[in-house]
Amino acid sequence: MAKIAVVLSGCGYLEGSEIQETVLTILALEKQGVEWQGVALNKNQKHVINHLHQGVDSKASPRNILEESARITRGNVIDIADADSDEYDAIIFPGGFGAAKNIMDFAFVGDESYQMNQDVLTFARAFYLADKPAGYICIAPLMIPLVYPEGTKATVGTDENTSAILEKKGAEAILMDATNICVDESVKVVSTPAYMCAKNILEVSQGIDKLVEKVVSYI
Repeated sequence: MAKIAVVLSGCGYLEGSEIQETVLTILALEKQGVEWQGVALNKNQKHVINHLHQGVDSKASPRNILEESARITRGNVIDIADADSDEYDAIIFPGGFGAAKNIMDFAFVGDESYQMNQDVLTFARAFYLADKPAGYICIAPLMIPLVYPEGTKATVGTDENTSAILEKKGAEAILMDATNICVDESVKVVSTPAYMCAKNILEVSQGIDKLVEKVVSYI
């Protein structure tokens, strides 16, 4: 049975992985009959957000990315330091601000100077070097130009400002709505906008279902 690594960045769209995007990804994978495993950094997230008031909770204790990711996966997640890319057939990154805060620093720099955690970059790049497929959801496609060759196709939806940054970083940015997927056949990488522009969870589901189906088709 094929096995796919799902790289998480915490729990909650303002500080970690987007919960709906992550659950829809896992559901789509199981519908495709493939095994999945969560993978996450074992370090504290950048900060804690009160999701009711949408502000930084300065009184909250630090939260660990790996432990928070376990909330979504019901414990099916391992430290990325213990993950071996050879054991997986593909990799998928759900979105959420955690991708832009805990894996990348894009949420803080806000321009094309953003970078990516080296451990995650090395893990993701191993799939490219092994000619294995990958899926990037929501804001996560900003990682694509860091992992793949210049000119690789990627989408972050319909937002022209973020798309322009994606272009400046080296990708070919494709504008599209959340129900569609962007495919670069040359490197087997698939992306979908999800909540970068989705009006509702149904649109997110439609895009993620297509992404997962395409990624699995490459295996």
